[in-house]
Amino acid sequence: SSRSKPLEQYTNEELYARFRFGNADIKYIADLVRPELQRRTRRSHSLSVEEQVLIALRFYASGSFYQVVGDSIGVDKSTVSKVVKALSVTLASLVNQFVCFPRDDQISQTKRKFLLLGSMPNTIGVIEWEYINRKGRHSINIQLVGDADLLITNCVVKWPGSVHNARILRENGIILGGSAYPLLLWLMTPFLAPNTPEQAHFNTAHSKTRCAIERLNGVLKRRFACLNYLRVEPQGVCNIILACIVLHNIATKRNVPLCDEVNDAPAEPAENEDIPPTFSQNERVTDHAVRDAIVRNYF
Repeated sequence: SSRSKPLEQYTNEELYARFRFGNADIKYIADLVRPELQRRTRRSHSLSVEEQVLIALRFYASGSFYQVVGDSIGVDKSTVSKVVKALSVTLASLVNQFVCFPRDDQISQTKRKFLLLGSMPNTIGVIEWEYINRKGRHSINIQLVGDADLLITNCVVKWPGSVHNARILRENGIILGGSAYPLLLWLMTPFLAPNTPEQAHFNTAHSKTRCAIERLNGVLKRRFACLNYLRVEPQGVCNIILACIVLHNIATKRNVPLCDEVNDAPAEPAENEDIPPTFSQNERVTDHAVRDAIVRNYF
């Protein structure tokens, strides 16, 4: 029956279009969440783990109302709500397993890929703030660090107004950030007013390399349209975002193709009056010295 083998109802193309993952990927995700999900939902409903995974993936991919997601799969709205919550909590709990900086033995490969991308030396990540619009007053800030393969290597999900310390201290490489960030020993920002050709070349390389994080954000929101607008209560939002971050890395590592579909979610106006957080600009002489040394030695 379709209930016992929910994946068999769909061709692989249909799976990619509706759920963003293929048959083998969905089985992989189901096996990943199975122990925790069975522990959580022992008594509550008769859906298989695979069915629960499909329901949640459909929501992440479409961002539709729970009612619409339920109708497309044949379950009611309250079931969709419970399943999305349980699956998001479960996937979010795996964030440290799937989101991590390159290990020492991967560092040189990470730097080499960034060098090929935009000629920036010694780079292990690019950093950016992204906003997730939410029904109601506030959007949510997420800060992502990505690598040249568009894997997310660090993430911070924060409510506006909560103070975030930007320290992601790495001794073995630098991270590139936009000018909203402070210049730090390990965080290189562009020159605001480059006054030599070398500084201008540094800025060009910096900007070319930072395209990776813009592409990463684009892929994340195309793959998981729910991130364009969340109608969920506050504590649910952060788990949904973290779940999508974990799934993004799974998709990236498994080379899952990004296939867009006609979205059945109602379009929401993106009204974002938020401005990116700026950090206190108490830059020290040493921070400038690091950037100057990079310019001197490489540009």
